[in-house]
Amino acid sequence: MFFLHDILLIIGLSAAVLYLCHRLQIPVIVGFLLTGLLTGPYGFRLVGDIKAVTELSEIGIIALLFTIGLEFSFKNLAEIRRTALIGGTFQMALTLAAAAGVAYALGQPWRQSVFIGFLTALSSTAIVMKLLQDRAEVESPQGVNALGILIYQDLIVVPMMILLPFLGGTAQVSQENLLLLLAKSAGVVLFTIVATRWVVPWILHKVARTQSRELFLLTTVFICLAVASLTYAAGLSLALGAFLAGLVISDEYSHQAMGDILPFRDIFASFFFVSVGMLLDLGFLVRHPAYILTIAGGIMFLKALVATGSSLVVGLPLRASVLVGLAICQIGEFSFILAETGKSQGLLSGDLYQEFLALSVVTMMATPFLFRFSPRIADALTRLPLPRRWKRGTTHVHGAKRFHEKDHLIVIGFGMTGRNIAKAARETKIPYAVLDLNPDRVRDEREKGEPIFYGDATHEPVLAHVNIRQARTLVIVINDAAAARRITAISRKLNHRLHIIARTRFREEITPLMDLGANEVIPEEFEASVEIFSRILSRYLIPEEEIHRFVEEIRADGYAMFRNLSKHATSCPNIGACMPDMDLRSLRVHGTSSLAGKTIAEAKLGSQYGVTVLAVRRDAEIFSIPQADLDLQPEDILFIVGPPEKIMDLETVLRGEK
Repeated sequence: MFFLHDILLIIGLSAAVLYLCHRLQIPVIVGFLLTGLLTGPYGFRLVGDIKAVTELSEIGIIALLFTIGLEFSFKNLAEIRRTALIGGTFQMALTLAAAAGVAYALGQPWRQSVFIGFLTALSSTAIVMKLLQDRAEVESPQGVNALGILIYQDLIVVPMMILLPFLGGTAQVSQENLLLLLAKSAGVVLFTIVATRWVVPWILHKVARTQSRELFLLTTVFICLAVASLTYAAGLSLALGAFLAGLVISDEYSHQAMGDILPFRDIFASFFFVSVGMLLDLGFLVRHPAYILTIAGGIMFLKALVATGSSLVVGLPLRASVLVGLAICQIGEFSFILAETGKSQGLLSGDLYQEFLALSVVTMMATPFLFRFSPRIADALTRLPLPRRWKRGTTHVHGAKRFHEKDHLIVIGFGMTGRNIAKAARETKIPYAVLDLNPDRVRDEREKGEPIFYGDATHEPVLAHVNIRQARTLVIVINDAAAARRITAISRKLNHRLHIIARTRFREEITPLMDLGANEVIPEEFEASVEIFSRILSRYLIPEEEIHRFVEEIRADGYAMFRNLSKHATSCPNIGACMPDMDLRSLRVHGTSSLAGKTIAEAKLGSQYGVTVLAVRRDAEIFSIPQADLDLQPEDILFIVGPPEKIMDLETVLRGEK
């Protein structure tokens, strides 16, 4: 019960501090660090079992690195190997050498100086990746490059731990230990590859077929903890194991796993940041404020400069390199582990240890503020008269595994209606993605080349996986009314410009869905499939005659239930909502039309037909607000606005029927 009291206290105080930080526009991570400072042994001593809080914080690091791994694949990892090996080596070696040199120049013995270099060279994977995730930059060039360097740092911690007894003068480096470490590391990598290709996809497919969310969640958590435990037993870090666990989850299920794990990650990660804040002795900082802030600023400047240079070495553009440098310029959480071990080896005295803790926490607290302003700093540096090769870079860094289409259509559900919509989108070259919860259907359709993904669309990360923020249209064609309402609400929150069309079996669902943000709600009895896909096609300004052709193709497939398209379905909903007497349509000029070959002025489209030409599309070329002397050629598509009856008259002429 005493431990439960500590958890209740931390969560409650965190909520209050975070609310205050939100009002003051202070980053969330700083709020957690302040909570730790207030509750810790150097604050008001409100938490009694600090060890238990620290153990919970380790789960937070595991969950955080697991979600990072879910956003990557072995292919992505192979693509950043140059960044990790070359950039990571440069960053570690130069930072270590510079920090050790400064410490030695200030009078520290060479052993302690090297150890200080170890502590300074490491950065905080947890803080950096949390900030990158919050700003959706994990798959950006700077995010990928930062991750490569951080992975390298996590790996290099192991040989550092082996060298500590040698630096402390208590043992010699054993060649057998190094060979055993290499063998264990190779075994972990081999196991991960085998699990990724054959074992885990088979297990998750069987679990997904049960349609049990609880079973899928438990299986995902088990895989995460099992791989993390395996790497820890091999002498590697838990964080690295959690990252590898995310990698072994196949692409097909990664976004669903992300949606399930995300709430747990946020809760346990908060304990990590709180536990870090507990380490800071505020009294020590108050006694030496100028000294601590000066040294902390020097460390951050040194690390930012070295990391920027390391990123430039691997060919990253200057802007991305600066962003990497400013992101990883703090002292990391693994430095605490090294510091504890080094303290037992006599490498850190009491005052020096407290100084290290103060510097670490101050650099961590400064990172979110620096991260917020880093784009402005990077943009300012790119305006300097530097070599063009630096500004452009020489290496293209690929992002993580994610659907990258923009202005696309998202279909939720792949039953009969969903298939019709996907077929219409495919035939008209409209980019689209499908989400479905049937694993067999997803696997079969993906083998056919269908852009379909397994996932529950009621989870925000699943919708983010199909790039919901940059989609144009969302169609919900599932039979779960509660899920449809939740999907509508989340989608509207993520994309205010999104046009949402929902199908429902019940008329009473129309009003709730509209209130949650749906633009159109179509009951099943309103010819759901034809109505939905005809409205989508008209929204993408496909000519009406082509829409009719697709309807006829569906009829040929045997769907006799479909009837003629409604006139409302093929009009532009936005124009109709604002100007009910006007319509926006796209019309094709046929070779048999009397207007073919005439200019817009000669065709008298305004005076005779009462319409206005907004644009003309000719093959891949668009003429916006065309001049009056532009001639109308066969197969041109005219984007017309005007009264519906006038547009119908003009359409007859353009078809050559008058």
